[in-house]
Amino acid sequence: MGETLPNYADGLMAAVRARLGTVADQASMYSVYYQKILQDNQYMVWDRVKSGSEVRYDDLRKFVLFGFGDAAGLENRKEIPGSVYELAQGEIARTLMSAHAVRPSMPVVFLAQSLGCQVLSSYLYDAQKAAAGKPVGAGIWRNIDAWAQATYNRTLTASEKSFLGGGSCAGLVTTGCNIPIFVAAHKEMHIIPIAPPTPLFKWINFYDPDDALGWPLQPLSPGYRALVEDRAINANDGVLSMVLRSWNPLAHNEYWGDRTVLDAVAAMLRRLAA
Repeated sequence: MGETLPNYADGLMAAVRARLGTVADQASMYSVYYQKILQDNQYMVWDRVKSGSEVRYDDLRKFVLFGFGDAAGLENRKEIPGSVYELAQGEIARTLMSAHAVRPSMPVVFLAQSLGCQVLSSYLYDAQKAAAGKPVGAGIWRNIDAWAQATYNRTLTASEKSFLGGGSCAGLVTTGCNIPIFVAAHKEMHIIPIAPPTPLFKWINFYDPDDALGWPLQPLSPGYRALVEDRAINANDGVLSMVLRSWNPLAHNEYWGDRTVLDAVAAMLRRLAA
């Protein structure tokens, strides 16, 4: 969520690998980058505003424009063909195809930050609906065969389709998750999480109580309460000082440097080592 560079996950992956020790070379790590779909347009708007208007609080404005612009763009008119929602799901699927080509049976652990938690949750939820033969209203899982034909000029194998749908997902770690923002207006009976993709599946959700964009998930509904383990942390051990005990966008970006988060991701990968 927000202005993001293609190498946004490099430091995280290096820190996790350092913690894996002798099993590090058993792990294949990939990052999904869908910001290019959004950011060129956001830069255009930002440049126009800066050149043609007088505004203050540049850093905060830019965070709001890029961050909340992402959320609005991904949800707005998502049912139309070629929507941002669909294109972002396509980036997830392409990355999973790369992983499947390396080792089709590998267990998958997803790590998602901020808006990425909603994007990934929607992707897996749509995939599970499609696998159950239920209609999907938006995204690539509305017609995964048509997407594969347009993308790879062929149909997917059963193994690929299962893998792309999260069929081997053994773990999910979410940080600074803002799924509650997207479901809060719905009745509780309609707030339904993904189903556990595998018997090994474990979902840990890290949130900092001082981060207004990061939320616990268990209070949302009985389904979330049964599926998710919420863990409250002081992201990055309070390195940004007492000023961040009130709302500040910088607090939202500290999770991936936090020892507790990095240790948890490494522990989840170690338990899956062959």
